[in-house]
Amino acid sequence: MSTVIQASTEIDLEDAAVARKKPEDSTDRELVARLVDQARAEGMELVGENGLLGRLTKLVLESALEGEITDHLGHDKHERSGNETGNTRNGSRSKTVLTDVGPVEISVPRDRDASFEPKIVRKRQRRLSGVDEMVISLAAKGLTTGEISAHLAEVYGAEVSKQTISTITDKVLDGMAEWQNRPLDPVYPVIFIDAIHVKLREGQVANRPIYIALAVTVDGERDILGLWAGDGGEGAKFWLHVLTEIKNRGVGDALMVVCDGLKGLPQAIESVWPQAVVQTCVVHLLRASFRYAARQHWDAVAKALKPVYTAPTEAAALERFLEFAELWGGKYPAIVKLWEDAWAEFVPFLNFDTEIRRVICSTNAIESVNARIRRGVKVRGHFPNEQAALKCVYMAIMSLDPTGKGRKRWITRWKAGLNAFAITFDGRLTPTTR
Repeated sequence: MSTVIQASTEIDLEDAAVARKKPEDSTDRELVARLVDQARAEGMELVGENGLLGRLTKLVLESALEGEITDHLGHDKHERSGNETGNTRNGSRSKTVLTDVGPVEISVPRDRDASFEPKIVRKRQRRLSGVDEMVISLAAKGLTTGEISAHLAEVYGAEVSKQTISTITDKVLDGMAEWQNRPLDPVYPVIFIDAIHVKLREGQVANRPIYIALAVTVDGERDILGLWAGDGGEGAKFWLHVLTEIKNRGVGDALMVVCDGLKGLPQAIESVWPQAVVQTCVVHLLRASFRYAARQHWDAVAKALKPVYTAPTEAAALERFLEFAELWGGKYPAIVKLWEDAWAEFVPFLNFDTEIRRVICSTNAIESVNARIRRGVKVRGHFPNEQAALKCVYMAIMSLDPTGKGRKRWITRWKAGLNAFAITFDGRLTPTTR
């Protein structure tokens, strides 16, 4: 009997909870239904100028502003009691703001002594924050200011000048400065360094390098350490400056640094991290090799070089390279010399576990980042100054993994390699607390 009473009581309590929620939900649905019916009756579109969402946005903003001025004055509209300051409402002014659903004209209330400072739509504010975020997102995906302006006009019916769009994207500069100077981890298993070139028209259009350092953390995550604008051709001297800055931001050790075959770069790396293994990027070596070969021979040269960088040992790699030199040295001696000059920095990874080879034998890890950057850079052609170029590159890398799926793939890909690093570099790979 008690069980039946208990069950009955539980059911009654559930029904009561549903009953308490139902009127509120019902009212909301009825309100929405009336608005939709009214919109249909008037032939109103959902979005666009004078659309339903625009009217709802206007209603919400104006209600919020009315609430703000009531709090500011201390009394409701048309209410005199409780007004101790003597300040009262003084009509309103019309203002058009750009929102996610298009331009919306709102009435902003005013007070007699002009002390009211609205927060929901600030004085002189013409855009809500969601619009700024959308503009920055479009710019990060490679759209030019003209394309963004055309997109806003086409989709939202909003006229936004190129200068305004440039002003919006300039907001990322403060975040970029903070990001560029943030503290880094004390140790990284691998740091990939590379440079891409952009065109600046300071005086005359010229190629300038943007230096990029990408690291893999002890947890297998990707961490872009920074961006630096060079002052000329890519050089080991500037790389020394970059690496020193990275060290000063807290990186006391790097187990391996993967780079191209730039002359003097191994010495620059050694002066910053004496224990680091310097590994020449195989992809860079192959690309440099193709520069000396006729296009019709690229496939044959690549096929002949593959046994060299996939050899099980350094001795085997040397044998395969001698075979390559015998086959192609007569026709392309510059390729043979290229590999001979880079040999000391090419062979280190051959002495490591296959898992380490798989993840560090090339800078494919940074190539995907560079591809995204080049896409954003290409559509702009050239930049008016160094800051504009850095802003473009920064926005591109900040939008690399919007869903977070890339992070998961990175961690999965690097787990086996990190285990091999922990064993090979015993004691140097200390996990950080996160």
